[in-house]
Amino acid sequence: MKAGILMKLSHMLVCCVLLFSGTAMAKEAAPMAADLEVEKRMVAISEELRCLVCQNESLSGSHAELAQDLRREIRTLIGQGKTDKEILDFMVARYGDFVRYRPPVKPTTWLLWGGPFLLMAGGIAALIAFLRRRARDNAAPALSEEEHRRAAALLEQPKS
Repeated sequence: MKAGILMKLSHMLVCCVLLFSGTAMAKEAAPMAADLEVEKRMVAISEELRCLVCQNESLSGSHAELAQDLRREIRTLIGQGKTDKEILDFMVARYGDFVRYRPPVKPTTWLLWGGPFLLMAGGIAALIAFLRRRARDNAAPALSEEEHRRAAALLEQPKS
């Protein structure tokens, strides 16, 4: 009996150690840049940029290797004394307007800005056409004179 209780206690102790060992070793992520101002500026710039691997995630939030390389590149450019605009222009020149979350409106980005609206308009037009065709196909066919007379005769018959 004592052996069973000791066994349960040892299992509970092992579970507690395993449960709390992860939180004991966890610590705050250290900034990559030695200077906190450089790191804040890098985060602000990378929030404006899209991860080219994830595409739906900002560069600052992505864990992809390319995102880490691009953040390192941004830190290097900040260290060289480049302005935020110069850094963004460098990234756009290298990867195109798609790298920005809010690309500028110009002829080469009209499809990026207007594409969703064109797809929505096309979808609505297709839905309207489908519903009209379905309503037309499901409409009751017109009865001929003979069918009208037979229906009237059936309605006039006494119910038994």
